[in-house]
Amino acid sequence: MPIRTIKTRFFLLACAAAPVLCIAAGFPEAAISNGAIEAKFHLPDAKNGYYRGTRFDWSGVIYSLRYQGHEYFGPWFEKYDPKTHDAISGPVEEYRTAGAGLGYEEARTGEGFIRIGVGVVRKPEEAGYRNFNSYEIIDPGKWTVRKGPDWIEFVHELAGVNGYAYEYRKTVRLAKDKPVMTLEHLLRNTGQKTIETAMYNHNFFVMDGQPTGPDSVVKLPFEGRATKDLKDLAEVRGNRLVYLKELEKGQSVFTEIGGFGDTARDYDFSLENRKAGTGVRITGDRPLAKLVYWSIRTTFCPEPYINLSVEPGKETKWTIGYEFYTLPKP
Repeated sequence: MPIRTIKTRFFLLACAAAPVLCIAAGFPEAAISNGAIEAKFHLPDAKNGYYRGTRFDWSGVIYSLRYQGHEYFGPWFEKYDPKTHDAISGPVEEYRTAGAGLGYEEARTGEGFIRIGVGVVRKPEEAGYRNFNSYEIIDPGKWTVRKGPDWIEFVHELAGVNGYAYEYRKTVRLAKDKPVMTLEHLLRNTGQKTIETAMYNHNFFVMDGQPTGPDSVVKLPFEGRATKDLKDLAEVRGNRLVYLKELEKGQSVFTEIGGFGDTARDYDFSLENRKAGTGVRITGDRPLAKLVYWSIRTTFCPEPYINLSVEPGKETKWTIGYEFYTLPKP
């Protein structure tokens, strides 16, 4: 059923569960459930939305996902502003063309370029694209949201600029009677120029508010290798990334991980927190283009990249799956 008028809710994220941030505010939202999983979303809204930054796609922003009494997402940052580039939660996605926005290099100062899933933004006078900047939005495009009990669909239509235009569709679907969630994507090129972009999912996991440390592990389907110094905080051991100590405030682990092949078989990761007793398996149906890994005390995040190319009048589809599970208590 279409959501014609989106109601807002006044909510308080209780500090008792040890979240990083407590927020009291009203934002457009929706929820879906299949009996096993309950997922709650912040909805795209250029005026009243929880997230109005220009880094991440505005659709599918999950601020809470519960399974078997466990919380898998939530706020992981200390300060909130709707236009801060990463004041967002859940399995959120970003699109980059040559490390910037779509059409950035072609746009002159004052003209527009595109952030897919956000809209047309203005290019200021600057030396180069700033990944973590929130740009002025010129045209947020048209958002349509429809939902059923166990699915929600976001459609973003953008007339675009400088020959680029698209229809972008994301459906978040919960499987029948299974702890499985899929993100189904469609990108249709309605412009005159080919859309070339890399897309990654940041996967901001927050498992029961537990800190990142020795109880946290990431499992890979291949023998991995870190390309950066992990500062004696973590290490890659074969097909696992493990932590040597609990991360303190201000500490981070960041690296690219090599060793994957050229098929979708290697888009297959599992994250677990033994103390929380939680786990999730993430799979994709496209080959990896790059795998970045980042974590701080409050979240741990594999960031799998894929490449997309869509000619004018054509479309492409891809899917990411999440299977949630629990672990025996230690």
